[in-house]
Amino acid sequence: MLRSAADIEKIAACYAQLGLTRTQARQRLERDGYNELPSAKPKTAQRIALEVIREPMFLLLLAAASIYFVLGDVHEALALTASVFVIIGITFVQERKTERALEALRELSSPRALVLRDGQAERIAGRELVCGDVVLLEEGDRVPADAILLSCNDLMADEALLTGESAPARKRARDADESAAPASHPTAAECEIISPQVFSGTLITQGSGMAEITATGMRTEIGIIGKSLQSLAPEPSPLQLEMRSAVLIFATIGLALCLLVVVLYGLLRGDWLAGLLAGITLAMSNLPEEIPVVLTVFLALGARRIARRGVLTRRANAIETLGATTVLCVDKTGTLTLNRMTVRQLCAGGDVLAVDDDAALPKKFHDLVIFSVLSSEADPFDPMEKAFRELGSRALGAELQQYQDWLLEREYPLSHALLAHSHLWRTRGGYQLATKGAPETIAELCRLDPGARAALAQRIEDMAGAGLRVLGVARSHPIGTAAAWPESQRDFDYEFLGLVGLADPVRSGVPAALRECHTAGIRTVMITGDYPSTARAIAQQAGLTRSAGIMTGAQLEALSDLQLAQRIDDIDIFARVVPHQKLRIVEAFKRAGAVVAMTGDGVNDAPALKAAHIGIAMGKRGTDVAREAASLVLLQDDFAAIVHAVRLGRRIFDNIQKALRYIIAVHVPTVGIMVLSLLCGWPLVLYPLHIVFLEFVIDPACSIVFEAEPGERDSMRRPPRQTGARTLQWQLIASSLIQGLCVLLAVAALYAAAQHFKIDEATARTMTFSVIVLSNIGLIVANRTRHRNALRALAIPNRAFWWISGGALSGLVLTIYLPALSSLFRFAPLNALQFASAAVAALSGLAVYEIGREILFLSHNNDTRRRKIMSQ
Repeated sequence: MLRSAADIEKIAACYAQLGLTRTQARQRLERDGYNELPSAKPKTAQRIALEVIREPMFLLLLAAASIYFVLGDVHEALALTASVFVIIGITFVQERKTERALEALRELSSPRALVLRDGQAERIAGRELVCGDVVLLEEGDRVPADAILLSCNDLMADEALLTGESAPARKRARDADESAAPASHPTAAECEIISPQVFSGTLITQGSGMAEITATGMRTEIGIIGKSLQSLAPEPSPLQLEMRSAVLIFATIGLALCLLVVVLYGLLRGDWLAGLLAGITLAMSNLPEEIPVVLTVFLALGARRIARRGVLTRRANAIETLGATTVLCVDKTGTLTLNRMTVRQLCAGGDVLAVDDDAALPKKFHDLVIFSVLSSEADPFDPMEKAFRELGSRALGAELQQYQDWLLEREYPLSHALLAHSHLWRTRGGYQLATKGAPETIAELCRLDPGARAALAQRIEDMAGAGLRVLGVARSHPIGTAAAWPESQRDFDYEFLGLVGLADPVRSGVPAALRECHTAGIRTVMITGDYPSTARAIAQQAGLTRSAGIMTGAQLEALSDLQLAQRIDDIDIFARVVPHQKLRIVEAFKRAGAVVAMTGDGVNDAPALKAAHIGIAMGKRGTDVAREAASLVLLQDDFAAIVHAVRLGRRIFDNIQKALRYIIAVHVPTVGIMVLSLLCGWPLVLYPLHIVFLEFVIDPACSIVFEAEPGERDSMRRPPRQTGARTLQWQLIASSLIQGLCVLLAVAALYAAAQHFKIDEATARTMTFSVIVLSNIGLIVANRTRHRNALRALAIPNRAFWWISGGALSGLVLTIYLPALSSLFRFAPLNALQFASAAVAALSGLAVYEIGREILFLSHNNDTRRRKIMSQ
């Protein structure tokens, strides 16, 4: 029945007697633990240390230290041993930062539950539920824990994951004298028994209810099954598989070079132990251990950055795919619009009224408004029904009180077969049906003659053309007894009352976001259940101006899959679409070669969300099923957040490529100078301790500097990257090798000059090592941006870069001029001229690369400009 303010106060008073207080909930949470199944445990300090011990770099350091002990060089051995603990410390800091990011994401991605605490309904993470909590359930929700129903309305639950039965089980509320103790889940044979228990992980497929939690976490029925989840590992993403292959290739090359150096050193110099040490040094300098670190840190911290923009990443591969998205299919209501509806027009008996917030409502429109309220829920959640009730309360408050004693006898929900929603009321003298729905459906139910239908269609077109959502409202003629109810909803004797036009304003940030999508080469397609004219008007308001056609759900049904794929490129608006048709739209775009992102919120949207390359669920109004099927969840249901996510996804992918380019380039001079020293008969420049120093520069640069790098200026002005394009493309590898070779040329030239001028070994090593360190910093600068030169890159704000560069320079100065460190590193203090020579050599190597890049960049621009002129 209709709820008055007094009724709502009574309900609120009842709620105050249900559920727990926040203090009670906190105490029970401390006693029972979180409501969650077994999962991968966070990494402890001991676990991180054990992982570091198993790392090849750690084992190589221990091997090198052992050789130094055998050779009697205790200081070098102790220094390498000490560096092991430093590496463990750095690794621990990196791992903890990643774990904190992942923990924050786990907290956000925890299923939400609507729970009564201190007499108020609030949404909390499902993992925070405790026994005794009272939760509110509705269609589309996952049951967050085992519970017993205190009340319910036509509630059914899909318990297939427990019983194997595909048919949903009907539920009832607990009897007053019935125990609240948890019962075992029903067997297949017991499915016919209507029970009051609902079980964690099952799906509410129909109705709504209120339930008291009886078991959480491992004490739930699914918790027993959940123990097996500990043995299941997530499937690696394409990017992870590619990086594993790259690590294997680089490691194989490094091992081959290591063995070659050991053999050459032993044969050419006759010292096999020193040759083994040289081989270990080369292996340390060539290990691609930074690649998996980059992937883990970038994806974890990147997902956290996206979450700060209101988009939760549920699957890591979504970040990889974001930059390749070519088609974005979005719902109109709530995504492009605010989903805050207001009634703007009424049409009854051929007369049209523009609704004014302050003006009185003429008598002619009273029944239209009253029956639009009677056909809606008493406590509406849908914005459209809220708009009906708001208008009725404001304009007809006293008159609505006359219907206060009407009792809701039956509800006819909206269905694909009949786009109408009806409530059957028991009145003082019998029964009456209130119905609202699609105008053409209401016209059919009212059996309007062709002339009336034609006039109605024109009126609907006029209202829809103004961007209004149009619904029809009808009532049945009074029915005397329950025995006179028709068998079908279609068989009632209806009276057409009129049309209601509702406005839902476009979100303020949508036009700018759509322009950005267009510039980024992403095609936006609007999907709605509204009239084509309404959809076109909203599209124009939103700035969806691409001159393509509109297709209705009926037209879509008439096409085969092949025909739809052939026509899909000409359609930017799908109107009068029902949820199950979204899957066909997604599949059609995929057949046409598009990378598809799709938004959705309902249970029926789940297949389309799952089928899309990136499923995007609504966080506020979306169902649990939709969220589980999606890759991303919009925490604020805002379209602009999707564009932010695409921009951040492109930034993350760009920065991963920058880090990989730097990793490959930075290893070339260290490997090259060792091989050249051996082949030319020069003293070895680098020893294990030098490699450890360089790793202290390289590792933070990869995992901190490049991750914090802001997005490229053209990230949203270039087309999406091609589907299946490899991260380690040949252009990237070639660019990296050229960078590394330029630096190697500078390092080798200075070391060769030192040998030519008979500079002592310690000074030559110090100068050469200084070139390598300074060049490392230069390589960071060179790879921070794709299009700007090194000088312009320095102007881009990045505090991490300055901290890492400052630390590297400070460390270099200390190892050169602090006697204890200088002797340990086999260095000699440099005078101003020698240090300046090293700096000039480092700058020269980078200058050669920068000049070459500028020439290629100008040549590419000239070719592009020439092709554009010729095409015109």
